[in-house]
Amino acid sequence: MVLREDGSAVLESLDGQDFDFEDGWRLSGTGTWRLADHDGGQVVRLALTTRTRVEQRTSVPVADPSAAEPPSTYSWSFSVDRDQRDELVLFFMYGDPDIGNMYVMSRETGA
Repeated sequence: MVLREDGSAVLESLDGQDFDFEDGWRLSGTGTWRLADHDGGQVVRLALTTRTRVEQRTSVPVADPSAAEPPSTYSWSFSVDRDQRDELVLFFMYGDPDIGNMYVMSRETGA
């Protein structure tokens, strides 16, 4: 994912958030992002507006033929935190919220 200063974004193979993760699709395309305040912290709101590719995670069994088509647009809400080195970390929860699985983005070296 690339977040540009002008509010545009490029997404590459992002999984669904919350229970959508269970569907096993990955979306790529372009969209927008913005920083927003939420429940005492900040979140990055990311919106896919133009889907260019859909993939299936290899760790997910072949999708049920009656399953719904992956969305053509989608929105994520990434929580913003700091790691042990005080660098920014973006993440969202996926699957059953009682389990607490985190999808953590990492920054490319040299980016």
